[in-house]
Amino acid sequence: MRRRQPTAGRFSNSFALVKASANVLRMDKELMAFPLMSGVATVLIAASFITPVVMTGGWEALAEDGSSSYFEYAVGFLFALVQSTVILFFNAALVGAALICLDGGDPTVSDDLAIAGKRMGAILGYAALAATVGMVLRFISERSGFIGRLISGFVGMTWSLATYLTVPVLVAKDIGPIDAVKESAALLRQT
Repeated sequence: MRRRQPTAGRFSNSFALVKASANVLRMDKELMAFPLMSGVATVLIAASFITPVVMTGGWEALAEDGSSSYFEYAVGFLFALVQSTVILFFNAALVGAALICLDGGDPTVSDDLAIAGKRMGAILGYAALAATVGMVLRFISERSGFIGRLISGFVGMTWSLATYLTVPVLVAKDIGPIDAVKESAALLRQT
């Protein structure tokens, strides 16, 4: 039987991890390139989805109708899939760089992008899973009353917590997205 660590010990371990991560960022400023690249890509993708809607008058149609059509859900899913994939890719590159730094290495941006590129299949699978969960929760929230919104909010919060460590698991282990989500949830239960 495994003995549970006291709450104070778990908090100090979490604080130590945050402190170690901050030290890695201080040691290698090059790592800040990934959030910057992710941000630029996110803005460009958002513009590529929003511009056609605005140019065709779709924004006014959305405002008048008030409810989402299945076409809007499909476009929303596609947008969420593309955005998630890009964000997860750059997060995976950042995690890969941090792991190299923690092992005493000095990664380059191209090394880190290569690490993320090697895990692209798993990243795309996890992005599809996350986009699906997000769209299902949105659909339930929009189509149900107060209790449905409350339940979908709780499920969404639980999903966010359970998947918090999925990207580091995807990078550190050669497993698929579903196994990575399971591993993330197990790690959070342990801590």
